[in-house]
Amino acid sequence: SAVALLVLTATLASGVALALLLRAPVNHFCKGPNNQTGFLCDDRVTCVPASWVCDRASNCRNGEDEQEQLCGDLPHSLPGYLVFYCSKPGSWVFADQRCNGMNDCGDCSDEMGGLAACPPCGRDWWSCSPVHYEFCSCIPRRLCRDGTQHCRGWSDEFAC
Repeated sequence: SAVALLVLTATLASGVALALLLRAPVNHFCKGPNNQTGFLCDDRVTCVPASWVCDRASNCRNGEDEQEQLCGDLPHSLPGYLVFYCSKPGSWVFADQRCNGMNDCGDCSDEMGGLAACPPCGRDWWSCSPVHYEFCSCIPRRLCRDGTQHCRGWSDEFAC
């Protein structure tokens, strides 16, 4: 009877361990093109850019990037790695919008300052003080010498 009790206990413990393993949260973090933060689909291959999650268009084969448990109470229902909180209270953007050269937060906190921790302008960008709100400290080089002022000192037309 002691052996039967031992077998029963081991079987029960195995069942509990298996149930916990099956219910363990799956890590959906991935890095996409240009080292941008993304959401890994259940196929463990497809990496969806963070800003494509909860956009009402299924990008994963099984639609897991649009599920209610993920998208039900934005941004609180999203995993932390998909969200960047702007310096303005209550304002946020998807993590792949941080350091993308665009003023997605509206106050440049996603492009400048300690929270964003962005590298300096890349080679496709020109460093200046932009005159348009959509840029923060760099403008795309494609805007250089286009006959339109994008930088306060006109460096985009004369030095870029």
